[in-house]
Amino acid sequence: MPYARQVFDEDLRADKGRADSPRRNDAHRFAVTVAGQSCLRIPISYLLKLSLADAVGQKAVHASIRDMGRRAMRHFLSDNTSPETVSFHPVRASEKASLGAALACETALRFLFSQLLIQYANRQFGLIDSGQQAVLYFAPHPPLRQKRLNNLISDSFYRSLFMSPCLSGWNDGEAKHHYMHLCHTVLSRSQLNAVIKLREAGIIANNLVVLPNTSNISLANNGTHISLGSRRLTGCLQDPGSGFNPLEEKHYGDLAIKIVEHFLPLFVGTYSAAPYRIDFMDFHPERVLGFLPHELDFTHLRMLWRRWKKKARIRILGHSITPFGPEWLDRTLARAFRLKGDIVPDFRLIDYLVALMATDESPALDGCPGNDLRLKADLGDMGVFDPCMPLYLLYRARYFQCMGFSGFEGRHYSLFERLQGDMAPAVDLQMLITALAYKYIFTGSVTHSDIPDHPFIESERRQIFFAAAAGIPTFYVRTDTSNRLLARLVRKTANIRASRRYTGYTRVRVVDFRHRLLSLLRQDAPELIEASGNAPVLTDLECRLQANGRDTTSARLTRRICETVGVAAPMALTSDTFNNAAENFYRGQLKQEQMQQAINDWCEAVRRLDGFATWRSGHYNRALFSLFKGKDAALFIDTHRRGILDETSSVAVLRRLIHLMLLTLDHMRRQSQTDSTEVPTLDAPCHTAPVHRP
Repeated sequence: MPYARQVFDEDLRADKGRADSPRRNDAHRFAVTVAGQSCLRIPISYLLKLSLADAVGQKAVHASIRDMGRRAMRHFLSDNTSPETVSFHPVRASEKASLGAALACETALRFLFSQLLIQYANRQFGLIDSGQQAVLYFAPHPPLRQKRLNNLISDSFYRSLFMSPCLSGWNDGEAKHHYMHLCHTVLSRSQLNAVIKLREAGIIANNLVVLPNTSNISLANNGTHISLGSRRLTGCLQDPGSGFNPLEEKHYGDLAIKIVEHFLPLFVGTYSAAPYRIDFMDFHPERVLGFLPHELDFTHLRMLWRRWKKKARIRILGHSITPFGPEWLDRTLARAFRLKGDIVPDFRLIDYLVALMATDESPALDGCPGNDLRLKADLGDMGVFDPCMPLYLLYRARYFQCMGFSGFEGRHYSLFERLQGDMAPAVDLQMLITALAYKYIFTGSVTHSDIPDHPFIESERRQIFFAAAAGIPTFYVRTDTSNRLLARLVRKTANIRASRRYTGYTRVRVVDFRHRLLSLLRQDAPELIEASGNAPVLTDLECRLQANGRDTTSARLTRRICETVGVAAPMALTSDTFNNAAENFYRGQLKQEQMQQAINDWCEAVRRLDGFATWRSGHYNRALFSLFKGKDAALFIDTHRRGILDETSSVAVLRRLIHLMLLTLDHMRRQSQTDSTEVPTLDAPCHTAPVHRP
């Protein structure tokens, strides 16, 4: 494996941009002696890249396949603790598939490609022979064993064990590694500071608390980021004479984010989810509220906590109680009064710092350049964040000067059960909502003054998102709120009433608010819906919102996890039993289903690659012939389908499959570039950055 060794040696350079760069100072960490034999010690996230390097580095590999493999290696990042991949090419809508369907197909093939690389590494690098086996699957939470270990060790030891050394993806990997250490340190400290805010908010009424561990594990929570880019805005920013410059991009981009945030409750649990059981013994506010004290105003935080306690099964004689602290006492109470705790639809969004709240002096989305830097400086002084880190937002702008395109990144997705069934409509809905936001902006329907940049107003709209993530059925909005967009939404929402508990507030049900958002999309965006062909997406959304949400991703995942252990409802299980069952479901049955669907998509894509039209172009003929000698490539995949699913294929078979996948992905890239000129769309290229659990 000389080429893989060459790639590894290059990645050990302190500066990969310089051929004469010395090795990293921590290069010694990647070598270990086992039973007298010298071995490499690398994270699984880097194993994917090294596996690809070995698969394309063989002497007999066709030159075009080798070049495709080298380009593909850039898309396998070695960041944090889990493997992260980014799309091999931006996808576009075509006559045959919507934007979401095209992106879901690319994501499925990328996931399958990662599976092939992991299986290849297990056999080619002798992992199975030495008693090891790398496993890769989609999961929103870290394994329970990792959480338990985190509670037993110091934060510095946790970082030494789980923080990736960042071998791939950055010229200065050692600096990136130090940055990841900084992120872990900051989030751990931030979680401790959240306890102080809970005390100030009156949620913790006495000094008896269960302090979070100094080592925070939230960086191991996994989600999918979906970026949409606008060809029209990008073109304007490329043209100096357009009159649209970075100042306008920032001004309108911040306003678009504020508008889109009102619609994000449509996605939570509906298209992606991270169901999680919390036992009564763990229902301490300092544990379950996670980072919410840094994301919500005290008023909304107290409202959310009171309603969450009411929803959870922690009541004795009509009064909600939380655990006292001593485990023996809490366990006795739980057994005596059947205190079950709660089931949360998307705990990842609660257990991770997904959206930092602005301060009174430094709004984050007022459209002024540099506002994020000022806010980060304020949050750094408060011990909440670090100015070196990018500002965490639910919907983040992707600026032309930094990214080469103008668009937005949706960071609110957890686990998709089905890529075509859940991810595809979510992408199309994200595109539609973003287009509607710009319609509001350019028609003057919504301005910055309609959504004031005040922490309370920001918290008021985001509380709905977090309530949906926690499964809380209601929220409260000030009757005289200065957020005119939210006021318009609430005013026409069904079943609202004045709150009896909170004077001056209107009580709103989350399910009714979601229906109101759906009706607003149909009312205000008929031409956008027609242009994008998204009417079926809204019909699908309506079905998910009806029937008590039984067809949402959260409900389906919860139901299927329960079926694996033979119970009808999650509350019949302890948190350990349910969460372990969820992990096993993601690792086993769900992974198999997603691979099966990906193989079906691959066979269809290979039939186009190996078809007459592609053959006439002659671009892939020699590479395909070098692999199959004129035989049917799709038939080869189907013949080895069982071996792929069972992870029993030989190294030789896996190598040919990896080469074929590279050709397939390159052909899809070329098709996407061709098809995009034929079909008008509302939106430009789209890509994902899903994280897989090793």
